[in-house]
Formats: sequence, C-alpha cells, structure tokens
Amino acid sequence: MTTRDLALSALFAAIIIVLGLVPPVTLGFIPVPITMQSMGVMLAGTIIGAKRGALAYIIFVALVAVGLPVLSGGRGGLAVLMGPTGGYIFGWIVAAFVSGFLAERLVREGASEWRQLGGFFLSSVLGGIVVLYAIGMPWVTLAAGTPFSAVAWGSLAFIPGDLLKAAVAAIAARSVLAGYPLLPQRA
Repeated sequence: MTTRDLALSALFAAIIIVLGLVPPVTLGFIPVPITMQSMGVMLAGTIIGAKRGALAYIIFVALVAVGLPVLSGGRGGLAVLMGPTGGYIFGWIVAAFVSGFLAERLVREGASEWRQLGGFFLSSVLGGIVVLYAIGMPWVTLAAGTPFSAVAWGSLAFIPGDLLKAAVAAIAARSVLAGYPLLPQRA
C-alpha cells in the first residue's frame, strides 16, 4: 500500500464518520437501526476499491473499538461491537471489500454510462446488502437470542432503503469515475 492508498482509506473513514451524524432510525421490531453508515460500505468499495474500502472500515471499526463515539447516534466501544449490531459493524469490512472487488471486475472505464451504473449498482447490492445481511443476521440471532426467521422477516423492512442507498452509491461512483477515475488505479 502506498501513502495515497492510506490517505484515501483514512478519507473514507472520515466520510463514514460524517455519515454517522445523520440520526439513526430505529424500528421497534428489530434491534438494528437504519443508518447512513451502511451506504458508506457501498461508496467506499465502489469508489476506492476492495482493499482501500476494506481498510477504511478497518480504521473505522478500530475507532469504534477504542470507544470513540463514531457510530450513528454517538455510540462506540466494545459493548456495541459485541451487541446485536456488532455483526453488521464487523460485516462492513467484508461488504466493502466485496463491493469493491465486484466493481473492479464489472465496471470498465470505456463502457457506456448505463453499463457502468448497472455494474456499480450490482456491486453495491451484492456486497453492501447480500453479504452484509449474511454476516449481520446470524449475529443478531446469537447476540439477541431472536430466532433467525424473525430476524430475516424483520430485515425485509430494510431492503427498500438499502436499494435506495445502492442507487445513490452507484450514481456517486459513476460520477467519481467520470470526473476522477480512481477505479482503474486500485491498490
């Protein structure tokens, strides 16, 4: 990794923290709030790539672990990481990597704008939703003692918002690719 890679990862860790300033929306039937920080997974992966995006979230999770209130709602600390939302928080690292990995393979600089948007959207959905849910939902079941079927049904309420986040991330990634093409210059 170069200094540029570290700087981009640190910049995205800061962006993720800023996304946490948007107040979380809590649903009464599942202990996981709706936050904008999960969109950061899609943004980091699709804009700066798999390795840099994952590193941004490693930095972010380390800040949470030492107790800084960088999570949405001003939360932080080991208790949060071990609670019901911990699987999603740790899952952000893997999800950012997968989003970036897929974007690096699906999106080509010379492709049409619609093809690029589609590649970024698919990368965001598969990495930022499918992978994240696959890690987070079993964790909620274990940490909260909620049956997996109830967690899965409760998670359906998040899908429309997450698809909207994926669309916003795809548009942002396409805009960055057009204005400052970082995608082909991945670490």
